Amino acid sequence: MEQKIDNALVEQVLRQIFVPLEASGRHVHVTAEQAKYLFGHALTEKRPLSQPGQYLAHERVTVIGPKGRFENVAVLGPERPEAQVEISLTDGRVLGLTPPIRPSGDVRNSPGVVLEGPRGKIELNQGVIAAQRHIHMTPEDAARHGVKDKQVVKLQVFTHRPLIFEDVLVRVRPDFATFVHLDYDEANACGMTAGDFGRILP
Repeated sequence: MEQKIDNALVEQVLRQIFVPLEASGRHVHVTAEQAKYLFGHALTEKRPLSQPGQYLAHERVTVIGPKGRFENVAVLGPERPEAQVEISLTDGRVLGLTPPIRPSGDVRNSPGVVLEGPRGKIELNQGVIAAQRHIHMTPEDAARHGVKDKQVVKLQVFTHRPLIFEDVLVRVRPDFATFVHLDYDEANACGMTAGDFGRILP
C-alpha cells in the first residue's frame, strides 16, 4: 500500500515538470453512416483511450492503397463528422502514397484510400494524413507549462535514444488529458517505451 502511494506521488510530481509520452499507431476514424455501411451497425467500445470520451472499437478495417494494404487496422470512436486515416510516413510508402503532415481533422486535399469492412467497401476521396506530433493539454496544465492552444514548441524526450522534437503542436481543451502523441516512426526513432516523459523547452 505504501509503495502504491509513493508511486502515485512520484507520478504527480513528474507531471508538474514533464509531460507523459504515448505512441499512436495507424488508425481510422469513420462517420456514423460509414460505420453502418462497413459493419452493419454503429461502433462498439472495446476499451477507453487516454483521451476522455475516446475509445478503441471492436471493429477493424482493411486500408487499401494504390500499392499495398494494411489489414486489421484499429478503428477509434466515437464516430466523427468526416473520415480520417492516420498513418506514419513509413506506412504511406507501403500503401503507395504520401500523406501530408497535418493536425488531426485537417484532411483537405489529402490522398484517399479504400476502407474495407465485413459488410462492404468505401472509397475515400481524401482523408489520409500523418498526424503532426502534438500535445493534448488541459488548460490548467497549459498554464503550468506556460503554453497556449495552437502554439508550436520544442520537446525534449527522456527515452532510450534521447532527442529533441521540433514543431510539436500544443492543443488545449478542457476535455483533454495531458499526453504527448507521437506516431510509431517518431516513437521508434527515440526508443520510446511506456512510461517515458518529455519536457517542453522554453
